[in-house]
Amino acid sequence: MRKTAIVFAIALCSASLYAQKPKTIEYTGSVKPQATTMDEPTALTKIFSNLGPSTGAYSADAWLLTGPLSSAGGSQFIAMPFTPKADSHVQQLRAAVQYNGSGANQVNLSLYSDAGGIPGSRLAGPITVTNLPTYFTCCATAVATLHTSVAVTAGTQYWVVADTPTSGTGSDFNGVWGFVPPSKVLVGAEENEGGWFSFAAGSNEPAGAVLGTTP
Repeated sequence: MRKTAIVFAIALCSASLYAQKPKTIEYTGSVKPQATTMDEPTALTKIFSNLGPSTGAYSADAWLLTGPLSSAGGSQFIAMPFTPKADSHVQQLRAAVQYNGSGANQVNLSLYSDAGGIPGSRLAGPITVTNLPTYFTCCATAVATLHTSVAVTAGTQYWVVADTPTSGTGSDFNGVWGFVPPSKVLVGAEENEGGWFSFAAGSNEPAGAVLGTTP
């Protein structure tokens, strides 16, 4: 069976801190539940989702997601692939992105086409999502509702990309993108100094969903 690929992006601002592999963060304590669980919109259809149930939608462990001016000393952007089973129209992107306590509490979500197994052209966004849930909590997601729905084709791979501006408000974001529960071993790719490239590595899939209408 063909394995799904995940993509990571690292724009190195500090070579001493960021090596040539994506960075993760592990949490061994107990997860603090939020007052509300993940909101499931009833008016939209799930085009794709790897999230767990609303009370355990994703793991406490995560990929770092940081802007170029973050306290982490460099940027790491993450992208999640999905392949619609039917022709659909994307209206909403959801990602298990959380705030890790420094910088502006906001991140950009976008929809991208595929270009040979990596993100290609931006189809929608960036949409800035603010007031993200705090890391170590569960199970809200960052939600970006598209201004105009985007048609996607069955059997074609697309990407949900989480990133920040290169400067200005949001470029200092320090956060995470939570793993799918349970973790999965997949193939990855990385963006280093302006270009995407793929690599084979044991990795954990970022958790999220894509919603809309079918057809």
